[in-house]
Amino acid sequence: MTDLVDEVKSVLAGLDLPDGGNLISRNMIRALSIEGGLARFVIEAPSPEMARHMEPLRAAAERAVASVPGIASVSVALTAHSAPKPPPLKIGGHAKPQQEAMNPPGVRRMIAIGSGKGGVGKSTVSSNLAVALARAGKKVGLLDADIHGPSQPRMFGISERPASPDGKTIIPLEAHGVTLMSIGFMLPEEKAVVWRGPMLMGALQQMLMQVAWGELDVLLIDLPPGTGDVQLSLGQKSELAGAIVVSTPQDVALIDARKALDAFDTLKVPVLGLIENMSLFVCPECGHEAHIFGHGGAAAEAARIGVPLLAQLPIDLDTRLAGDDGRPVALGESAMALAYRQLAEGLIKGGVV
Repeated sequence: MTDLVDEVKSVLAGLDLPDGGNLISRNMIRALSIEGGLARFVIEAPSPEMARHMEPLRAAAERAVASVPGIASVSVALTAHSAPKPPPLKIGGHAKPQQEAMNPPGVRRMIAIGSGKGGVGKSTVSSNLAVALARAGKKVGLLDADIHGPSQPRMFGISERPASPDGKTIIPLEAHGVTLMSIGFMLPEEKAVVWRGPMLMGALQQMLMQVAWGELDVLLIDLPPGTGDVQLSLGQKSELAGAIVVSTPQDVALIDARKALDAFDTLKVPVLGLIENMSLFVCPECGHEAHIFGHGGAAAEAARIGVPLLAQLPIDLDTRLAGDDGRPVALGESAMALAYRQLAEGLIKGGVV
């Protein structure tokens, strides 16, 4: 179904507006749903005046979507946005005192995905695992909690800003079947977040508790590297179902991975397992396997501390290209997509998700 929605959006993106852009780039499509071959959506014009001239475009959108294979009928409404603008949404500031735990309503489980250091592919693993779980039929959210270095907007191909009808509630974005929130949606990609700890905690609190996550089987939290304020606040103030630690095989990465493991142990967050990323490189020309970063380090560490080794994922060019292109490799049918599918299925069968 996600692929069909993406195809409908692609068709709508081909309908140009007279004053520039298209229905998708101008964010004029609302309430898009597809059920039993019936596609429904609303075209919301910026003003009543513009809406009066858009009936030909509405009819063209109806015809275009009707031509998509798998769509049996189309219902398109045309409306205009005339409500007053809500107060601006501000992200950051000190966290507000609250007695209850930071557990978003409707979210069954929260799983943190961490690493002792940056550069081990934690965000890539997070995005592809989220997609693989969604493809397996789970309702999945992904919170990009790496506030200083958010990667998920690029990896999911999203450049929109989340809506806020009242200046408080945040409506998350959605791509590839995953509900998403990231500080990167709120800022230009090149803009640095220069905040101290209290500001980080305020943003984390907002992205957990002010986002309308809806009903989710699992919310994956892509943590920043290391063992800092975000990990401490989540471990102390949220009821995490557990944590997954990502590492590469070499000793210098495992030294820091052990610190992440110790931090979760200190915070009494159960470690669900380790993922060894960049485990090996398979030459696309001859099939030769090269262990660029060493071999078996994460497997040995998992055995030492008595937790599962959830996956050993190779370093892979297609994975990098797919992430840069905004379509995670887990969406396809390649060997890497299969690896993420097996990882997701293992978590589901193990009762983790």
